[in-house]
This record gives sequence, C-alpha cells and structure tokens, in this order.
Amino acid sequence: MLQTHTHITPKALATEKIGKLLFKFALPAIIATTATSLYNITNSIFVGRSIGAMAVAALGIAFPIMNLIAAFGSMVGNGASSLLSIKTGEKKEKDIFLILGNVVTTNIILGSLILVVGLYFLDETLLLFGASEQTLPLAKSFMTILLLGNIVTHLYWGLNEIMRANGFPLKAMSIILFSVIINCLFNVVFLFCFGWGIKGSAFAIVLSQTIALIIEIIHFCNKKNPIYFKFQSFKINFSLARHIFAIGTAPFFIKIGACLVAFFVNNILKTHGGDLYIGAYNIANRIIILFIMIVVGLNLGMQPIIGYNFGAKNMSRVWKTLKTTIVCGTIITTIGFIVAEFFPVQIASLFVKNNFGENIELIKITKEALRFMLLAFPFIGFQIVTSNFFQYINKPQKAIFLSLSRQIIFLIPLLLILPQAIGHKGVWMSIPIADVLSVLFALIFILRELKHFRRK
Repeated sequence: MLQTHTHITPKALATEKIGKLLFKFALPAIIATTATSLYNITNSIFVGRSIGAMAVAALGIAFPIMNLIAAFGSMVGNGASSLLSIKTGEKKEKDIFLILGNVVTTNIILGSLILVVGLYFLDETLLLFGASEQTLPLAKSFMTILLLGNIVTHLYWGLNEIMRANGFPLKAMSIILFSVIINCLFNVVFLFCFGWGIKGSAFAIVLSQTIALIIEIIHFCNKKNPIYFKFQSFKINFSLARHIFAIGTAPFFIKIGACLVAFFVNNILKTHGGDLYIGAYNIANRIIILFIMIVVGLNLGMQPIIGYNFGAKNMSRVWKTLKTTIVCGTIITTIGFIVAEFFPVQIASLFVKNNFGENIELIKITKEALRFMLLAFPFIGFQIVTSNFFQYINKPQKAIFLSLSRQIIFLIPLLLILPQAIGHKGVWMSIPIADVLSVLFALIFILRELKHFRRK
C-alpha cells in the first residue's frame, strides 16, 4: 500500500539514482496531473451525455476562461514550488516557511480580485470567446458557480504544489485523485439524480476541491511536517513574491497562450463551421491536454530533482535528469498520437450518445479534428520538457519564450492565415505545423545551453 506520508529527503535528491528518484516523484505527479485533466474530461462526458452536443460546445467556451483564471493560480503555485526546491538546496530554511505563507496570502488576494472582475464582465467575456445564443446561457450558468469558488480553487492547487515540492508527492497525488473521484460521484448525483444540468457539474468541481483543500490545510497545520503554517509567514514578503512571480511566469504564459488560442479557434470555427465545430475542437483538445498533462506530471517529478541539484551546483545530475525526462516525455506523446489516429470515433463517442443527428455530426467532425491536430504530437514531449527545464534552473526568460513559441509565436499567425484559405481544416492543420516549428526552436535552445555548461 502507498505510504502517502513518506517524506523524500534532500539527501536522496543529491545521491539516489536518477531513474529511481524520477519515478518516485513523477509517478504520483503524473497520476495527479492526469486526474486534474480528468476534471475537464469527466465533466464534458457527464454534461454531454446528460444534456447533449450544445452543452459540450458551451463547455468549449467556458474551459478557456477557466484556464485563464487558473493561469494566475499556476503562476503562484508553480513559481513557489520551484523556488522552494531551490531554497531547500541552498539550505535557507526561513525562506521556505515564508514561501508557504505567501502562497496562501497571494492566492487569496488574486482569487478575490478575479472573482469580482470575472462576475462583472462574465457575459462580455463569454461572447468574446465565441458564445452563441444557444451556448451563452449554459456557459454562464457553469462559469458563475466556478467563479464563486475561485479562491478555494487557487488555494487548493497552490498548497498541493508546495506539498509535492516539499517531499510529499504521494500525498499530493492522493489528494488530487480523491478530489477527482468525489467530483465524479457529485456529477452523477447532481446531473442524473437531481437533474441540475450544467450547474450540477460546476457544483461538483467546487465541492470536491473544497474537501481536498481542507485535507491540505490539516497537513500544513501539523508541526511535525518539515514546513507548516506560521502566523508571521503570512505577511507578504515582496522580495520572495517577485521571485515566485518571475519563476511562475512561464506556466502563466502557457495558460494565457492556451486561452488566446482558444479565443481565436472558437471565433474562427464560429465563422467557418458553427457550434458543433467548437464542440469537436473542445473534445479533441481535451485529449491533447490529457497527454500533455501526463508530460507535465513528468516535469513536476523532474522539478525537485533539478531544482535541488541546480541549487547545490551538481550539474551532472541536472543534465542526466533532463535526458531521462525527455525520453519518457517523447514516449508519452507518441502514445497519444497512436490513440488519436486509430481510435478517434471511440473517443468522440465517449462524450455524446451516438443516437441522433446533432450528436452523430459532432462525432464525425471530432474524428477529423483528432487525426489532423495530433499529426506532429510525438515530437511535442521534447518541447514541453525543455521549456520547463529552463524554468527549473531559474531562467524564466528562456522558459517563457519557449512556452510562447508554440502557442503565440507560431500557432496564432497560422490560425489567422490557413482558415482563410482552406476553411475549418486550416484550424486543424495549424496545430501540427506550430508543433514542428516550436520543437526546432527548443532543440536550438537546449543545445546552446548544453554548450554553455560544458564551457563553464
């Protein structure tokens, strides 16, 4: 049975075999991030099968806005966890406690601001992201409840990141997995028993995350743990906060880039297809995100090892960890490619019942979208690992550029050009072309970095 309370010590980060150590950190992180992706997938499945194709399209409008909101929480959580690993390697214990306290304070402030602004501009935001007369009421009902629970969401993810980076990856994983299971149970009860519709799915997310947050708070109230809540640590330390935001800027821009892409895609498909094409993109994108989140989990497993050894100036272990992670990441995205190419109809049929015209048409469009969008997917594992590597060695500028290259620098211009020539297929084809170009840039960056370290 998994011992979720087990703490991985700094000594293990410095001496244990890389493969074994990466497995210890990455396996629970992969399960956790996959479970995170399953939040969106299971909600889409439950909503789609209980309401229909238009509800799936409405979630396609709501999810990029959810990602936009989550981007701010990720900036704090990922930045703080990376800095925590570096400070642990540098043996700066006081800063470690301050990082924990500042994660709580900063997330409460950010979460409150987003709650107020988000509710005030909700209609305008949904319309901006491609909502139609049919999908706007559904998307609004869903997003209103999620915004009301926004502070809980930010704290839940932020404290989970700290727990993982502080040597409790199994416990962090177990909490997320528990939250996903509870979310599925609430979805069944609220949608199929109570008949609450799309609101029920939103309530399921917020309630499951609230329960998970309570468990995390209990963990950090325990003074037997390596770090715990200290009253004086909640006061914002502006020096540490700047470092947290600087390091966390890369994952922040990844999510912002995803939101911008969704904005362009939804509006282009609204013109060159309609609501069902937005729904098809939403389904295909859920599958892409599922495999990307597995690689992200792998990166999270890499992060404490690289962060600690970089702080301790043990560069041989840093590079060995990177190489091992790149191989594993490439295998994961190759599996994603195979699944999408050979089982597109089966994937689409999970989300809606194949029982009448609108749903049958959605499945047909989704099949086409999956096969085109994942053409270059085997290579993208390398790009994702490399982008995160620069974040973990405290080089956020390079991490930001590589993160932006795939979604902003290459994909958005392609989305503005190709659909004008070949319609909705231009959206599908833009994605693999952008993937190939971003991989080439990542290769150039990592080879230059390796040359720099060898010279030093």
